[in-house]
Amino acid sequence: MVLIADGGSTKCDWILLNKDDDVIQKTRTLGLNPTVVSQEEITKRIQGNETLLDIFDTVKTVDFYGAGCGTETPRKLLQEVLERLFPTAKITLYEDIAAAVYATTTEPGVVSILGTGSNCCYFDGATIHSGVPSLGYSVMDDASGNYFGKQLLRDYFYKKMPPKVASEFEEKYDLNPDTIKVNLYKKSNPNAYLASFAEFFFLCKRDDHYFNQLIKTGIALFIENQVLIYKEAKQVPIHFVGSIAHFSKEVISECLEEYNLQPGNFIKRPIDGLITYYKTKEL
Repeated sequence: MVLIADGGSTKCDWILLNKDDDVIQKTRTLGLNPTVVSQEEITKRIQGNETLLDIFDTVKTVDFYGAGCGTETPRKLLQEVLERLFPTAKITLYEDIAAAVYATTTEPGVVSILGTGSNCCYFDGATIHSGVPSLGYSVMDDASGNYFGKQLLRDYFYKKMPPKVASEFEEKYDLNPDTIKVNLYKKSNPNAYLASFAEFFFLCKRDDHYFNQLIKTGIALFIENQVLIYKEAKQVPIHFVGSIAHFSKEVISECLEEYNLQPGNFIKRPIDGLITYYKTKEL
């Protein structure tokens, strides 16, 4: 049996395939990004899932596509956890951008992730080319959930948010400064905490101009800093995966047009595309 995981910072989707690549089980855990979650907490989150607990000793292959797996130290941290929990399995870790590519295209294109975090690569039809190492939510991640969550908090506390929007923001979230600081600086997953505020974009419709401007600013940063570093970007489709991309498709397409870029596929959850990929690839 093959266990596939698509692990973000907020959640991780797991799919168990049999020898014929048919789906046996689907399940989900909290996010397992090893750059912001400790080994102890990763272990706890996986062991707390009964579906996974039942197959620890029977799975032969674990392919994990994950946020935070692009550099050696966090990747090794996660590898050690998975090897302990799945002792009979061959464990292979991939950066989450690989899942995004396999889920969106088999042809050349630029593939972008806009979820809790953000990332981008160029796929030439055979090989994935990454232009910039991801340094995470505090330095990079333009146009991601945590980026937009940060902008909303800044606008609220700097009193730049329209009054009606601010009033609704207060009703929905605990905006006590102490609560915010504890979640940002004391607890696991500060990036996912910031991203939790981003859903406000799609729940509050009191000021479309305010939200559209915020989104356009973030997308423009992402295009300039991530997409346009690839010289091929002007000639190939620009694909997107992730919840932010899914809900912001219209605005993203407008921004791409302003840069003379061609929008490609928009996919909310890469795990579904990965199933198709595994049915066609040589295992």
